[in-house]
Amino acid sequence: MMMFLWSVGAFIVTLGILVTFHEFGHFWVARRCGVKVLTFSVGFGRPLWQRQAADGTLYQIGMIPLGGYVRMLDSRVDEVPAELAAQSFNAKSVKQRAAIIAAGPIANFILAILVLWLMFLIGVPSVRPVIGQIAPDSIAAQAGIHTPAEIIAVNQTATPDWQQVNLNFAAALGHETVTVTTRDEQQRVRDYQLDIRNWRLDNNQQPTFITLGLYPFQPEISHQVSWVAENSPAAAAGIQQNDKILVFNGTPVTDWPQTRELIMQSPGQDVVVTLLRDQQQVELMVTLGSRVVDDKLVGFLGVEPTVAPYPEAYRFTQQYGIVEGLVKGAERTWELMVLSVRMLGKLITGTVSISNLSGPVSIAEGAGTTASFGLVYFLGFLALISVNLGIINLVPLPILDGGHLAFLAVEGVRGKPVSERIQEICYRIGGILIFALMAIAISNDVLRLSQ
Repeated sequence: MMMFLWSVGAFIVTLGILVTFHEFGHFWVARRCGVKVLTFSVGFGRPLWQRQAADGTLYQIGMIPLGGYVRMLDSRVDEVPAELAAQSFNAKSVKQRAAIIAAGPIANFILAILVLWLMFLIGVPSVRPVIGQIAPDSIAAQAGIHTPAEIIAVNQTATPDWQQVNLNFAAALGHETVTVTTRDEQQRVRDYQLDIRNWRLDNNQQPTFITLGLYPFQPEISHQVSWVAENSPAAAAGIQQNDKILVFNGTPVTDWPQTRELIMQSPGQDVVVTLLRDQQQVELMVTLGSRVVDDKLVGFLGVEPTVAPYPEAYRFTQQYGIVEGLVKGAERTWELMVLSVRMLGKLITGTVSISNLSGPVSIAEGAGTTASFGLVYFLGFLALISVNLGIINLVPLPILDGGHLAFLAVEGVRGKPVSERIQEICYRIGGILIFALMAIAISNDVLRLSQ
């Protein structure tokens, strides 16, 4: 319940920041173009807060935090006094109106730059993309990639961390091959060609490198107990910290994954566990507990294994100064913009499954998870969503900013506006398409929750 409330809170904060910046972009440029703004609203529905400014603009926060709007004086919908006619939105030139509409998405891109700048100023704890294992029969295995080795580039683009590896592979979707450059422990650099002609992203819950068969290095997990939960089956049987599990119900164990699997296969059973304690073997009878995981009854013991420390040589912090951090923020924003456009194209062509569309539930989960990890991770998530919001709003569908810009482009060429009848038809079609996409995204969220 607490995680749900945390995710909802993080989602509201995320959406509030994104919507405020987006609508402020429209608002700021409208003011500079001499348009009278009637209402600046963050959220829809019944106002929770309102304030009328001296210039007549009504500022408010709506009850439903799923968007916002800037209502400008417009003679097509308002009765405009003669003295205010010049301040009407539709009285402005095509270039001015286009600037006002485009300012929303541009504000989202500027927000992403600023957020990433702050993130790089604080410093991002990162790990080098060292490959620990290759999945058998995977695309990476077929390429013959050796481990352990660090991925230093994908398609000649440097990869300082796993996030960059993920982005570079996503950018390569739809190509026939992708080049992975690695450096092994002897500092030898090798290039591998991965055949990705049949590679598709069918599950966006996994990073791209996992779907290719590349698994990050993980510190060794032993079957020595590092922690015993209170009131657990292990505590009741007398298992102690630093005990090493040697035999589980007659089966010798050599590592933690094997031990965990044996525990899960024995829900509610009485088992004999042989431990090594202070150089002496100890046999204990344990009655395992049981719980449901993914609709399956599994056993549990109530212990955690000892995990080796992550090698310091694999750790680093991405941190930059004021100027360099701003440059890095702009570079990362541009990279995300290009990737977002390409991914939209790949959704249309079918290279990326439509099941990868995410709705508000997935965004809320992402906001909550990254916020729980720390400020820098939340900032990275905020920048990603801000870029995506800006790109999606520029798609030339009626209702979206891109649709309005398309109408203005036609008006600029023809010298007169598109008729209201045609606009109305286009708005209805656009509304149906957007509703359908939202329905697919929400259904994808529900399916992920049910898995």
